[in-house]
Amino acid sequence: MTQTLNKPAKAILFDKDGTLFDFQKTWAPWAAAMIADLARGEKAVLAKAGQAVPQDLDRQIAHTVGFDLDNGAFQADSLAVAGTAYEVAQALSQVITGLSDSEVLDYLMPSKMSMTPVVVPQLKQALEGLKQAGFRLGVVTNDFEHVAREHLEQVNISELFEVVIGCDSGHGAKPAPEGCLAAAAHLAVPAPDTYMVGDSLHDLEAAQRAGMRPIGVLTGTASRDDLAHLAAHVFADVADFVRFLTKSPL
Repeated sequence: MTQTLNKPAKAILFDKDGTLFDFQKTWAPWAAAMIADLARGEKAVLAKAGQAVPQDLDRQIAHTVGFDLDNGAFQADSLAVAGTAYEVAQALSQVITGLSDSEVLDYLMPSKMSMTPVVVPQLKQALEGLKQAGFRLGVVTNDFEHVAREHLEQVNISELFEVVIGCDSGHGAKPAPEGCLAAAAHLAVPAPDTYMVGDSLHDLEAAQRAGMRPIGVLTGTASRDDLAHLAAHVFADVADFVRFLTKSPL
């Protein structure tokens, strides 16, 4: 679906994980530890109740969330790539029987000690270039809003965004378009004058359904071929997109 991007735009919305942050570098180490912790917690509950304990529980959990334990990486079609923590917890309920859904969700909530965001190359410089060029910036993520804000603060870029919307902000989760539309409304920019940049089909579908310009980046788990049919253009990363957009080197 590659098309020209020369029509002026006024706002740019970004997904968070896989777009602002390198997905594998940020989340794979945390996921490996989370899977081990969750398996231990479930086994302890089952053993205490005198129930049979699956010996391959960690692999069952990994399979459910789409994580390759042997290679320490998320698979391209992982539910965790574009889904919400609620959706992951619901899927895990088919494997985890001793813990409640809320207890499983607790395991899926990373702390600052357990997860460190790894930004994509030249991110802050690229975002600052967009601000200087007059673009208004926002984040629309399927993560929780307060978690997203914490992550942006951790890497010192929170001040560059005027709006942050998460899956729990009252607008639903992508691929539903309402979060994107709410962000554009907050920025007072019409949807057709807004780019939505993301690494997953959920991001691009949300952009299309919102009437925005969908831009794909390759810092998640999807390939160029995966994204090309929904994206107006696919770039290597955010910096590559900004170089193209502003016609200036970073």
